[in-house]
Amino acid sequence: MDMDNWRDGIFEAIKAAGVTQVAYVPDAGHSRLIERSIEDNDLRAVSLTTEEEGVALLAGAWLGGAKGVLLLQSSGVGNCVNMLSLARTCAFPLVMLVTMRGEWGEFNSWQKPMGATTRAHLELCGATCYRCDRPEDVRETVESAFRFAYFTNSIAAVLLGQRLIGAKVFEEPAPC
Repeated sequence: MDMDNWRDGIFEAIKAAGVTQVAYVPDAGHSRLIERSIEDNDLRAVSLTTEEEGVALLAGAWLGGAKGVLLLQSSGVGNCVNMLSLARTCAFPLVMLVTMRGEWGEFNSWQKPMGATTRAHLELCGATCYRCDRPEDVRETVESAFRFAYFTNSIAAVLLGQRLIGAKVFEEPAPC
């Protein structure tokens, strides 16, 4: 399976789950999914300024009878810690698709701390975490997360490993 097919599989899983709201913070790892969500007239794609806004937005969507998904990067999980108590206390379903940083091939040392602790942070907040590192596992895992969250009114997070999404590459600075 090539790099684009697994991303298309996520989009198909979103559609199959009946999701109508896609909340996102712009991210290269989610760019294809964001573009497809914006182009789809059946979806409401909402660009956020911070990740925790997505938790509140999706709580409102659920209260209004709509299903949603939050797209974010692992570094943004730390911004959501307090807000995740809303989903846990109010027992509404929340699905997060998290592109990981600070792992395989990372160049940015600032991404390492949150990348190394993302799963633990989410689990401490009551989320059930799934992880994908192989393209062939992505769609089935995302579908499973949607089923789990929506049938149990729980928080589910799919961690999309950096080896799967591809490491960002930046040129070395020129020597002085």
